[in-house]
Amino acid sequence: MDVLTPDQLPDAARLLTAGQMVAVPTPRWYMLCARAADPTATNAVFRAKQRPSTKPLLLLLDSPVTAEALFDLSDDARLLACGLWPGDLALRLPWKPGVEPIAAVGSPALVGCPDGALGWLVALAGEPLAAAVCSISTPAAREEDHPALTAAQVGAFERTTGAGIAAVVDGGICPHGRHMTIVDCPAGTPARLEREGTVHARAVEAALIPPGGPHVG
Repeated sequence: MDVLTPDQLPDAARLLTAGQMVAVPTPRWYMLCARAADPTATNAVFRAKQRPSTKPLLLLLDSPVTAEALFDLSDDARLLACGLWPGDLALRLPWKPGVEPIAAVGSPALVGCPDGALGWLVALAGEPLAAAVCSISTPAAREEDHPALTAAQVGAFERTTGAGIAAVVDGGICPHGRHMTIVDCPAGTPARLEREGTVHARAVEAALIPPGGPHVG
């Protein structure tokens, strides 16, 4: 497994294009990434994490514009994407009629538009990525199996699992060690906070107030 600097993100993108898996830092923890449209690459992520295929991966997009092209966005989903993307918010979204769902991310899909190194990587890849936390997935995870917060811990994960990670982008220590916030956004139905994480519930509430709506404070 190669260790790359953040300046070498273009090299990481080329590895992804070649069907490889890479690990990338976020403020939360390191994520395993692969081309979403490449079943061989996404299957490698499932195998590395010992993750059941019934637990879909996270889909990463470069912008709300791409989300609009692929998914049936409610008014609430658009407000959340406008107010909190890019960032640590994931939206559970239904695919647009006529768009073939990506098997590895399921239907509806859990969709993010990341910032930082991961956001740059999605942009450099030029296509959606599938991602998951660099750790053994439940139910296979043991009490001591924690998400990787450093590149060294990604290396330990690779040695223990033989995951086949081509490279890790060393971004130092990930400080938050928390999940993304998830909001379920069915078409034609008000958004519902599914899980609070690094994005505060009050931030979600604020983003859902349309322009010209009531001021809270």
